[in-house]
Amino acid sequence: MRSVIQNLPSTPGIYQYFDKKGKLLYVGKAKNLKNRVKSYWRFTPEFQPNISQSSRILKMLYEAKKLEYIVVGTEEDALILENSLIKQLKPKYNILLRDDKTYPYIYIDESVDYPRFEITRKVVKGKNITYYGPFPAGGKALLDALYEVYPLVQKKSCLREGKACLFYQIKKCLAPCEGKVTPQDYAEIINEAKTSIVKRKKLLSILEEKMTNLAIQERYEEAGSIRDSIQAISSLTLSSNIDLANGLDLDIFAIQSGDERGVIVKLFMRGGKIISSTYSYFRHTHIFDENEAYKQALLEFYTLDTPKVSKQILTAHAFEDSQQVAQTLTTRFGKKIEILTPQRGSKAKLITLALQNCEELLRTKQKDTVMEQKIADLFDLTIIPYRIETFDNSHMMGIATVGGMVVWDEGTWDKSAYRRYILHQRDEYGQMQEMLSRRIADFKKYPAPDLWILDGGQANLNLALTLLKEENINLDVIAIAKEKLDAKAHRAKGAAKDILYTTNGIIELKPNDKRLHWIQRQRDEAHRYAITYHQNKKRKEDTQISLLNKKGVGKATVKKLIDYFGTFEAIETASKEDIEKVTNKKISNIIKNNNP
Repeated sequence: MRSVIQNLPSTPGIYQYFDKKGKLLYVGKAKNLKNRVKSYWRFTPEFQPNISQSSRILKMLYEAKKLEYIVVGTEEDALILENSLIKQLKPKYNILLRDDKTYPYIYIDESVDYPRFEITRKVVKGKNITYYGPFPAGGKALLDALYEVYPLVQKKSCLREGKACLFYQIKKCLAPCEGKVTPQDYAEIINEAKTSIVKRKKLLSILEEKMTNLAIQERYEEAGSIRDSIQAISSLTLSSNIDLANGLDLDIFAIQSGDERGVIVKLFMRGGKIISSTYSYFRHTHIFDENEAYKQALLEFYTLDTPKVSKQILTAHAFEDSQQVAQTLTTRFGKKIEILTPQRGSKAKLITLALQNCEELLRTKQKDTVMEQKIADLFDLTIIPYRIETFDNSHMMGIATVGGMVVWDEGTWDKSAYRRYILHQRDEYGQMQEMLSRRIADFKKYPAPDLWILDGGQANLNLALTLLKEENINLDVIAIAKEKLDAKAHRAKGAAKDILYTTNGIIELKPNDKRLHWIQRQRDEAHRYAITYHQNKKRKEDTQISLLNKKGVGKATVKKLIDYFGTFEAIETASKEDIEKVTNKKISNIIKNNNP
């Protein structure tokens, strides 16, 4: 490693430290690789870590046995590549944030006479588009409230019909399709609705009145729906009397570290008022690094598809790479963006508000993660597994083969992160390989969890470890296999002595062990999710087989086609000539001329 360090180029790039087992420890970026990496070490009287480094870096350096680097064109390229590799490879000593959601915005295109409000998560093409947001939660409720309170064009298709409809009769639309309202009068309604998006007091007051009237009329379901909307809109932002008279647009980021996890609070000010806020927790590895946290938070939030970017971003703490991040965002969006950490005035009050919320969120974080800590101790995991992905696959005689991935996050199922996979391999080992490879390929977009649980034995465990090692990804893995009794799988929970396979060997727990039950619960949820998909797919394929049979295509021929093309969709799109190669001209004519 010493010779590699002494011969590094004086160019921008990223560097990676590995331990003696080849596990990735740390990814960093540098404007000058030689100067940056050399600063970690002392070369005389002997080669050793530079003790002036932080305790986190020193711990990493004592474990490091190998260094690799990648040269890039600019420091900006290095910053982007560093962020991408941290997200994808999950190095042991880098912090990893998981809040990679794109938030919805409400927008309106006023280049038409009778515009409508819509929801988007991406930039919309147009010359006269105004965005409002982002709205991390409650955006859809706010949009629906606008159409509930103001007589706007309710559907895209309304104007095309050219005739007043039910919405006009129930006074939710003024029928511009029949010219019953002028563009000028309609524009006044639009302006009032636009004000309500930011100043929501009047909007909420009207909704509360509607809810009360519906309740008096015993229309409880409709009243309940409006009540839910009021709650969603009210929760969009935290209560604050900080308003800026100069009508600035600001994004405020505050990151605070706790003992086991940290929290990010984001406030969004538009026109001098806080219109929305959000927060997310993250688990930090070893010692918290403020610079890394802010870099990741900003680069992940401001993607090329972000509809509206404030010219000023406030951060609660000054961080080392703030100017480089600001330059990267300026290049990304083609306009000057500043990152500031105000010390006094009204902007500093916004920072104080964000930090107060950080402290309160960390104080009230009470989710029960005792079991996760027990699991970490039992399997000697590198970290407590707050986020876990569990995999299972399902098929019947090789037909309708599917895989399922379920996600456990901070003590609850994250169903929005569940994934289903249509698998093409014929054997279970190949199917697991296909599923895990596809998930690994997705790490760049959706970061790796803290733990994988696989349904299967030693072979599947070895497979996962090999795939992860090939990509230099740090991730703990365990596998759970059903105990075999008289050559049959004995599945009953509470009676099954399921065997647990780990990197430290086989572990057998007593059937009544709560840790075993917890792992079985993860496996069973994955099995349920995969088999539900399998059953639905099987029903669809049974229908397709039945239709082919009725047309004179026998079961053996159907199997031959499936074996060759893989899916019914592939058979459907295959050419007549390709089908004829697999079967014969008669069958080809039946399928292509009388496609069921």
